Amino acid sequence: MSFCRDCLADAAETAKRCPACGSPRLVRHPEASTLTIAHIDCDAFYATIEKRDDPSIADKPVIVGGGKRGVVSACCYIARTYGVHSAMPMFEALRKCPDAVVVKPDMQKYVGVGRTVRKAMFDLTPLVEPLSIDEAFLDLTGTERLHGMSAAKVLARFALQVQRDVGITVSIGLSANKFLAKIASDLDKPRGYAVIGQSEAVEFLSTKPVGFIYGVGAVSAAKLSNDGYRLVGDLQRADMTELMRRYGEEGARLWHLARGIDHRRISADRETKSVSAETTFNTDISEFRPLEQHLWDLTERVSTRLKASQLAGSTVTLKLKSADFKLRTRSRSLGHPTQLAARIFAAGKDLLKNEVGGTRYRLIGIGVSHLEDALGQDLSDLIDRRAAGAELAADKLREKFGKTAVVKGISLEDD
Repeated sequence: MSFCRDCLADAAETAKRCPACGSPRLVRHPEASTLTIAHIDCDAFYATIEKRDDPSIADKPVIVGGGKRGVVSACCYIARTYGVHSAMPMFEALRKCPDAVVVKPDMQKYVGVGRTVRKAMFDLTPLVEPLSIDEAFLDLTGTERLHGMSAAKVLARFALQVQRDVGITVSIGLSANKFLAKIASDLDKPRGYAVIGQSEAVEFLSTKPVGFIYGVGAVSAAKLSNDGYRLVGDLQRADMTELMRRYGEEGARLWHLARGIDHRRISADRETKSVSAETTFNTDISEFRPLEQHLWDLTERVSTRLKASQLAGSTVTLKLKSADFKLRTRSRSLGHPTQLAARIFAAGKDLLKNEVGGTRYRLIGIGVSHLEDALGQDLSDLIDRRAAGAELAADKLREKFGKTAVVKGISLEDD
């Protein structure tokens, strides 16, 4: 199958340009007409919106973030060529790219744009699984008669529509499952469109480092490398029983993904099921205090995302992964929904206390689920009204003066 991404006209397999409009942006893949699982990711979302709203900075490096003592929330592709990336301290980002235009984040605006793009996704299929404000999985199986064209062409048309109507660009990955679709969407950014067929998955993945598999961070990759699994191809040659003996259920997951096998279905839930954040440590941690400090940092990130999306949740879940890759999850239901960092942290801290006792952990995470609209939440009693007022005031100070303008005492304590 070969067609033009700019006018959707069919093209010969050997064509270098579209015969109808002359564009060189052709999609050419033998399985494209049969694949229906997609991952759509907005390109440099925050920065692209700011460039859209201020054309004078369109060709300049743009960093979205706080003051010099803050961190980078997002940056455009021009800034990335200087080595700038998300979560980098602002002073370091400006050292690498001193001519960058720094824009304070406007989460309300970003959420609004994200909802517009999300609505357009649901016009394609009811099977949309949001991952964040600017990306989602889609299952377009069975929609060909509805749209009068293949899923591959529908996605190309969607990208053109978003660029025309919203003023931002997206990158698309099309494949047979979520794992491969997510990989594909990262291959050709920005304004990308990549296809990975199931038949080519094993060969495509074989030469990639094990860190190419989602969920395998730097520490996991180092451990796998020490065990003789440096490339995905090494996992492909391994016996699943051996991998499970070494790593438990994680071993089975690695065995399947190394072969491009992913049976996860796209959720039909129109709303975000949970908001979470996690981090993998450089060295394993067993002591309560450093774990608590990491927990607070993650809680603030979760709270910020909840507030930006105007969501509140009534269940807090703590996630821990031990040094031997065994996963623990512990949950607690709250009296009423919240988006406050203090309440989320209090629940997570109590859960953490019961899990510390000599076990070394390599990862910690915190999440909030059972979400609903935040309007009217956190106001059920006087304590929450006071807590909400204080926390929102601190949020405004951080937004104006940087992340470290207001710091909770625990984040200042030494490990």
